[in-house]
Amino acid sequence: MELGTYTFADVVPAAGETLPQASRRRMVQLLEEAETADRAGLDVFGLGEHHRADYVVSAPTVALAAVAARTERIRLTSAVTVLSSADPVRVFQEFSTLDLVSGGRAEIMAGRGSFTESFPLFGFDLEDYDELFDEKLRLLARLREEERVTWAGRYRAPLDGATVYPRPLQDPLPLWVAVGGNPGSVVRAAQMGLPLAIAIIGGQPVRFANLAHGFRKIAAESGHDAASLGVSINAHGLVAEDDETAARTFLDPYRRMIDQIGRERGWPPLTRAQYEAGLSPDGHLLVGSPRTVADKILRHHEAFGHSRFLMQTALGPMDHDAVLRSTELLGTAVAPLVREGLAARAAATPAGTAA
Repeated sequence: MELGTYTFADVVPAAGETLPQASRRRMVQLLEEAETADRAGLDVFGLGEHHRADYVVSAPTVALAAVAARTERIRLTSAVTVLSSADPVRVFQEFSTLDLVSGGRAEIMAGRGSFTESFPLFGFDLEDYDELFDEKLRLLARLREEERVTWAGRYRAPLDGATVYPRPLQDPLPLWVAVGGNPGSVVRAAQMGLPLAIAIIGGQPVRFANLAHGFRKIAAESGHDAASLGVSINAHGLVAEDDETAARTFLDPYRRMIDQIGRERGWPPLTRAQYEAGLSPDGHLLVGSPRTVADKILRHHEAFGHSRFLMQTALGPMDHDAVLRSTELLGTAVAPLVREGLAARAAATPAGTAA
């Protein structure tokens, strides 16, 4: 299993700090987080795209190119690229360039987006939310498979034998579809033979297991090698030396982030009981000691059989040193425990049966 981290690069100005000053500080921290993940041996570093004051990155490929210059081996992915309000041709060019800069480490994680600011910003209608994503995802898939493309759609000017450059080192450039639980998006990814990333940010993760199982079933029925298609679980979490320290460190930044979004969307404030439920063995938060977090990843693997796990720790005003320490522990302590557990499980599974 691949393990990694991702961040939306939240910006919380300190007392007396302007937003540009806070954004600069956050960008410096972002590069340090990526360097730490690379040194710790993690496999993936992801960066979200947002178009609002409380997140610093609206151009993830630019920031990931800076990360590429400061790292050596870690894979670099968007988390996510809001494809519905983007131009697939430009997305392909930017990530192909990132692939060349990084020596073949770029990936695209495409999604419809959990925030809507980019739609009016770039002149798109929210009523076309799903149709935009479907059309643009299919064009992006064509662009990475064919050097010369003839295409026509509803939301973009047609292409007539267009050649799009540069071409990436990786052939094809990896493209994942990110979902937050929408079955239609899962079906689309499966039918197109694209790997699936499932964001689990609340409730009991086992409720999402049918998405992974249905994805593999539909992919196989669509003629794809379902076993070769990756499934990623993306979730909130923090690793510390012990469970108590982790739970205490994570609570306030997590609650502030959840409550801020809740005020925008009409959710009630997070309660302590809800937080404790998230920390439980069946909950969605991967917060605790290396052993606790590893056991939870392995528990989720029994339900999902996923090939990748990405943790989001840098939430809201999360302490930067705690993020760095969590990243280090995820790579040096959690990852070995997870891989040992998976190896032991595989060794104990009779040949020809599912793990």
